Amino acid sequence: MSGLAISRGRLVTLVQKEGQQWLIALDAQTGEPVWQTKLAPEFRNGMGNGPRGTPAISGDLVFAFTGEGILAAVKFADGKPVWSHNVVKELDGAIAEYGMACSPLVIGDRVVVTGGAPKATVVAYDTKSGKLAWTSGDDPAGYSSPTLLDVGGRSQLVVYSGASVLGLKPDTGAVMWRHPYETNFDCNIVTPIAVNGQVFVSSGENHGSVLLEVNRKSKSDLFEVKEIWTSQGSKSVLRNEWQTSMLLDGHLFGFDNVGAAGPVTHLTCINAATGERVWQKQRFGKGNLIAADGKLFITTMTGELVVVRATPKAFEELGRTELFGSTRQAPALSNGLLYLRDDKEIVCLDVRKK
Repeated sequence: MSGLAISRGRLVTLVQKEGQQWLIALDAQTGEPVWQTKLAPEFRNGMGNGPRGTPAISGDLVFAFTGEGILAAVKFADGKPVWSHNVVKELDGAIAEYGMACSPLVIGDRVVVTGGAPKATVVAYDTKSGKLAWTSGDDPAGYSSPTLLDVGGRSQLVVYSGASVLGLKPDTGAVMWRHPYETNFDCNIVTPIAVNGQVFVSSGENHGSVLLEVNRKSKSDLFEVKEIWTSQGSKSVLRNEWQTSMLLDGHLFGFDNVGAAGPVTHLTCINAATGERVWQKQRFGKGNLIAADGKLFITTMTGELVVVRATPKAFEELGRTELFGSTRQAPALSNGLLYLRDDKEIVCLDVRKK
């Protein structure tokens, strides 16, 4: 379930084969192998085997987080290991029910992951030495990736844990605000989005969405949180199960999943500021998406690539083709090349205008 990271002519991702979890690098133009590094024994889980997180490339290092929660740093040039920590084990935590799923986030000389351990919902390590820099929070991990957002008038590390949305100081991990948001099985999965200095989060399992305003308290590093709008329950306008929506020109384009992880999913556009539904393509099917060139590039769980015009005016499908097997991963786009993956292969398409 790992996504694809692309930089300086290389594609990096996580795979499971031969009884191991591997970090691999390919030539982004040809797909030829460059290097591969064993990170951990294979990870098996009833909701899908193998690693979940997408690697992060920063400078001369690559960071990867395995299914059981091992954070590893290797050299970008040749894949040689630099350091490794079994985050969950070392901090006396427990592996999340569906596996550790966050993607590492690099902020300056820190790499951040969710640990879900006591007093260590979020964990930061020094990128070069691997030394523990700080821990923060007491929530379960959830399955979302930490992100750096400009909200409340400052840059904040925003984390969607299994029980809340947290705003942290990036340098120390100090909690500046916390907004409770509990879901069944701690299934908060999508990455938080900044909307005009506010924070948008969503969850499936018949939960919904909320837009949060965070305002700094006078002469303090603490913030007050209030809901600008909320849409919860079976009639919510948007219930992202494991797909982060795309924010374009004040509108959110995303997947509205009906019921308790059921098969019915609508592709939906809403006004981000108000939560008003603008259009909806009912029973579009489960998938994931990115946005570029005024289009939504969508992969579906049935193995299709679908291209939709990214406009709030109406749903407009531009093309559809079956290319690969079932996948939950969004495409990756670099230098006009679109990369897709399933459990067995990676496909590269040239989507540049001719």
